[in-house]
Amino acid sequence: MIQAIVKKGRVLAEKVPAPVVSSGSVLIKVVNSCISAGTELSGVAGSGKSLIKRALEQPENVKKVINMVKSEGIARAYAKIQGKLDAGSPTGYSIAGVVLAAGEGIEDIKPGDYVAAAGAGIANHAEYVDVPRNLVMRMPEGLDFKSASTVTLGGIAMQGVRRADLRLGEMAVVVGAGIIGLLALQMLKLSGVRVAVADLDDRRLDIARELGAEMILNPSRDNMGEMANIWSGAHGADAALFTAATNSSEPLSQCFQMVKKKGRVVLVGVSGMEIKRDDIYPKELDFLISTSYGPGRYDMKYEEKGLDYPYAYVRWTENRNMTEYLRLVHSGPIKLDRLIDAVYSIEQVTEAFESFQKPGSKPLMVLLDYGKPEPAQFAAFLSHDRKVALHSNPVPRDVVHIALIGAGNFATGMHLPNIAKLPNKYRLHAVMNRTGHKAKAVGQQYQASYATTNYDDILNDSAVDLVLIATRHDTHAGLILKALQAGKNVFVEKPLATNQEELDKIKAFYKSDAPNKPVLFTGFNRRFSKYAVEIKKHTDQRINPLLIRYRMNAGYIPLDHWVHENGGRIVGEACHIVDLATALINSTITSVSVEFLTPKTDKYSESDNKAITLKYADGSVTCIEYFAIGSKDLSKEFMEVHFDGKSIILDDYKSLKGYGVKINEITTQTSQKGQLEELLALYETLKGNKKGWPIGLWDMAQTTEATLSI
Repeated sequence: MIQAIVKKGRVLAEKVPAPVVSSGSVLIKVVNSCISAGTELSGVAGSGKSLIKRALEQPENVKKVINMVKSEGIARAYAKIQGKLDAGSPTGYSIAGVVLAAGEGIEDIKPGDYVAAAGAGIANHAEYVDVPRNLVMRMPEGLDFKSASTVTLGGIAMQGVRRADLRLGEMAVVVGAGIIGLLALQMLKLSGVRVAVADLDDRRLDIARELGAEMILNPSRDNMGEMANIWSGAHGADAALFTAATNSSEPLSQCFQMVKKKGRVVLVGVSGMEIKRDDIYPKELDFLISTSYGPGRYDMKYEEKGLDYPYAYVRWTENRNMTEYLRLVHSGPIKLDRLIDAVYSIEQVTEAFESFQKPGSKPLMVLLDYGKPEPAQFAAFLSHDRKVALHSNPVPRDVVHIALIGAGNFATGMHLPNIAKLPNKYRLHAVMNRTGHKAKAVGQQYQASYATTNYDDILNDSAVDLVLIATRHDTHAGLILKALQAGKNVFVEKPLATNQEELDKIKAFYKSDAPNKPVLFTGFNRRFSKYAVEIKKHTDQRINPLLIRYRMNAGYIPLDHWVHENGGRIVGEACHIVDLATALINSTITSVSVEFLTPKTDKYSESDNKAITLKYADGSVTCIEYFAIGSKDLSKEFMEVHFDGKSIILDDYKSLKGYGVKINEITTQTSQKGQLEELLALYETLKGNKKGWPIGLWDMAQTTEATLSI
């Protein structure tokens, strides 16, 4: 499909793999999308700035880069940043189109329905989009797609008007006569509010007057405060809505000056935030923020998981705001004919965005057109090839060909750079990701043959030797089984499974009569690190059992983050510790006991603050302290191994020291946790150079079952 991608100050039409419908979402064939002149153009301008200029403007990101360099090294940090810059980013957040498919759990929307949809990074300028249900609004019968594609801008304007909370006959000043300002003007008029509008563009002010503004103001020639004072009978307006986009703080200061004592100023747009105390204190003003389309915005449970707010308690969610906007446009009170200046095809997206940069009066609203599909075309749209060819280099058969499933931060920041270091052993052959743009960008960066959003493309490709699964935890087991059943070797990032039922299905596959069963490897990398290998040289020579103490200062992650779901952080991360302990002890676990913290406040959870004791059949004991309440200044991982009057101390996979035992006291600048070495070990198995798997199935299953019981 064709999608608009922002790269180095320009917007380009690029061919990327089209999405497939996902659970809880709706697959839409886009007919029209609306360009947001303020938000999107600022993003385009930002993408064209040099790294140095970005650093000066966003010093908080410099700190992130410094931390990345400390933890990953200069070369890896540079490659990660450069990869993101070269890939560009999708843009757009307001579309209308026809439903092609409804995902699992969607019952109130069906193929053929006309809908509008919202969401930055979701409802992009693209031929196809996959949008969660709560960000999809059904279009009123008879409403055209062009009008409906403005839905997100309408939702933003409506939420700003609701935040102003004005009554019949009250007075408001709208500062900024762009799309949102002119939509807000019309909504205020419908509510019986008297409205003045301010802007630097006389053409836009003329439109505002046509749409019902009682007074128009141009700050380049009008004294805004004085005119608002005269208009309001020397009282000041009841409220001001700031819908402009500027880095200056002066227009916001003018808003404060135009409202009455105890009045309200609502920030809908973007402003400099140097607020003068004298502007707000004497009049005891309320300064309010309007968050995008309304309640539900930026709430993952609402937007991604589809959990609606109760109607009786939250009357106007973002979905209900945008649904009401569509009704008002359809029934006639909100007029768009004077706002839409031009329509371009998606192939002309570069020209469409550049039209905002031309000298003279700037367009208000520009739409993109993708063509309206006919019902007879739906099947073809759903079944079309989602593969996008990237490189046609000869495929050497003496290396292991990898298909990456899930091009997230860990895969692109760790696994792919390591694979690139081993060109005589591995080659990235294909990339599959939920979003096609990311799949293509990663594939291009690492010279893959193709990118796709369709897992079947990977499973049906005879050239794929190894499927590397790096998706969210709850998807692992299902993807593993499909790959194994297709005869593909699998490297799955931990965890292997998130519940016992999933694990039992994997175990059942290997107990079945299926011939030539593929290799299964879970990314329990700690045991392969040079540190663990050195420790094991000595623990293998022990007479008595081991006593291991392992501290993982895991760090705080907000409790609404997805890592707390499906087994949480113990199943998803503490599994590393269980696996390492088993590798050193080389015995089966006979008992697991757990104590957990009981926090006094809701910030912390007992689920990721636990003390765990593992008892092994050979008499060894492992004590694990996994916690999220520790200091960021403390190293993340620390292990003590005690046996036969000897002690070995590992600090964060950066240093190793022995007491009573002569060891190779390794030190490294960055944590070396075995991610590269695990690839080397897996290669030896895949090529038949070493019998047996790097980690036995019983071992991987034991670790998984132990963490599930914890």
